[in-house]
Amino acid sequence: MSVLETATGAAPATGASVRAQRKGPRRRRALVTGSLGALVFALLTVNILLGSYTVTIPDFLAMLGGRTIPGASFIVMETKLPQALLGLLAGASFGVAGAIFQSMLRNPLASPDIIGISYGASATAVAAVVLFGVRGAGVSVAAIIGALVVALLITVLARGRGGTGLILIGIGAAAFMQAAVTFLLSRADLRNAQDAMVWLSGSLNSANWERVAILAVALLFLLPLTAAGSHQLHGLTLGDDTASGLGFNVPRARLLLTIVGVLLAALPTAAAGPIAFVAFLSGPIAKRLNGGVASLHLAALVGAAIVLAANFAAVNAIPGISLPVGVVTGALGAPFLLWLLISSNRANQGG
Repeated sequence: MSVLETATGAAPATGASVRAQRKGPRRRRALVTGSLGALVFALLTVNILLGSYTVTIPDFLAMLGGRTIPGASFIVMETKLPQALLGLLAGASFGVAGAIFQSMLRNPLASPDIIGISYGASATAVAAVVLFGVRGAGVSVAAIIGALVVALLITVLARGRGGTGLILIGIGAAAFMQAAVTFLLSRADLRNAQDAMVWLSGSLNSANWERVAILAVALLFLLPLTAAGSHQLHGLTLGDDTASGLGFNVPRARLLLTIVGVLLAALPTAAAGPIAFVAFLSGPIAKRLNGGVASLHLAALVGAAIVLAANFAAVNAIPGISLPVGVVTGALGAPFLLWLLISSNRANQGG
């Protein structure tokens, strides 16, 4: 027995044991990724094939191949399929955006829907529709501008106040933006008000192929940037001083991640409205599934699963009525928010 073994009572870690320790988290991450991927695929299939109007797999494949089935083709190809795909893309985008802000600011409350970024996108999108009659890609541009402006405003006002100050200022900004949306809708004519209702709580009921295409193309450009920034994000989770000591350029990393996070929150908001609490829930759930380690791709899968499950419930819970998906996600997220606030308060009092 070596001197080290005698002093510690255990043999030093060998190369094989270190590799075994590394394989454990990797296997868990692979298992969780595969399970969530299968869940998302199953929920996507359920949203398309089942519900108030059901279609068989052979008929669906035939419709994908170009065959027209009277009645079914329109319902499936122009309603159910765009809704499911938009829910998939929006949920994934919201999930990654929430995980970025929560990890970067090291606070589970720091998600775009809590600190006002999503509602900044929502308010400017509504203003573009109601005041200027903007449609299509113009609404997405307005939403991005609004989200960036709100993010900049919150950052400036919270300078020197720490993460808690930023969150509190963001919550106030979110309340103001919600009031602005309500005011704009109250002043709109009937047609514009119906088009803009999606920005009250978030809904997939008005999904179409144009919105799916815009969001899909945007994510094709943003996901590589997200992958490039994930390494920087892991450094920021250690704290600014530690990250700087390890060689990270903290200001540049924060700027890149903030811009990417804002865009990932703004684009799905422009397509489906501010679907409540998806960004807030996805990151913590993914982190818990991954053994306490933040993961952007797991957050994307969790976000997609939440939106797809909530949409199926919203469309089919009440026969003859299709609820906005944000109503269901809000009902899921509100208790979690209350629990988080209560547990944080108890932890602070205990400390």
